[in-house]
Amino acid sequence: MSGDQSRRRVGIVGYGHLGQYLVQRLQDVGPRHGLELAFVWNRDADKLKGTVPAELQLGKLTDFLERCADIIIEVAHPCIAQTHGESFLKAADFMVGSPTALANPETEHKLREVARRSGHTLYIPSGALWGGQDIQRMDEGGLLQALTVTMVKHPNSFRLGGHLGELAQRAWQKRTVLYNGPVRGLCPLAPNNVNTMAAACLAAPSLGFDGVKGCLIADPDLPDYHVVEVEATGPGGFSVHTRRKNPAACGAVTGAATFAAFWSSLLVCQGHGGRVYLC
Repeated sequence: MSGDQSRRRVGIVGYGHLGQYLVQRLQDVGPRHGLELAFVWNRDADKLKGTVPAELQLGKLTDFLERCADIIIEVAHPCIAQTHGESFLKAADFMVGSPTALANPETEHKLREVARRSGHTLYIPSGALWGGQDIQRMDEGGLLQALTVTMVKHPNSFRLGGHLGELAQRAWQKRTVLYNGPVRGLCPLAPNNVNTMAAACLAAPSLGFDGVKGCLIADPDLPDYHVVEVEATGPGGFSVHTRRKNPAACGAVTGAATFAAFWSSLLVCQGHGGRVYLC
């Protein structure tokens, strides 16, 4: 922990579009929110040169303890949480920007347990998930019976491998359902595209990755935005259906509004004890 209790030190792991946005926000307005940049790490360190001050660049991720971060934010790849999440949580709060990592049962169990023992919070950003806190409250009250998340994007906005990638490439002529089933089975196939679905699973642990249904659709008629639909079902015929249109550049994996949502999530992260917390 930082010796200055009045300012939270933030470590950023990953320097893609989202990482760059968060670093810039921290440099521009972080101090007025009680935040300061502790370090920035990127797999390709050359990308940091000329944009991140040398003293804030972290050469080896395993040296993160030297920077005394109060919270570490991963915005790189699910493998970071799987490989380093345990070490991060032992020393600081940890925001998992790629919650598809927790579709691996061992990783989810391990990180939940380390959070409980260390007293540090495992934060899950809501991202493009609309109504996440409401879902969480329904789940905690035993009222959530079913949850489905549908994500629709232009074929060029997907980063998919295997047969899903082949399906997406054939979806340039018509709207095509790429996957429809439990979210756990989808996360390894589309780790960079379905973090919203993973966040929903973590908001609803009674259903989890096996009980929450995910539907992934490629639509060539959506060049300028992404669509996320969430349907929650409860007892007595209760249901809620939301539809979120998120402006996005053609080919972008992350919609424009999600950047601001991540920043808002960071402002919430003031330490919530040893648990998983949707922010």
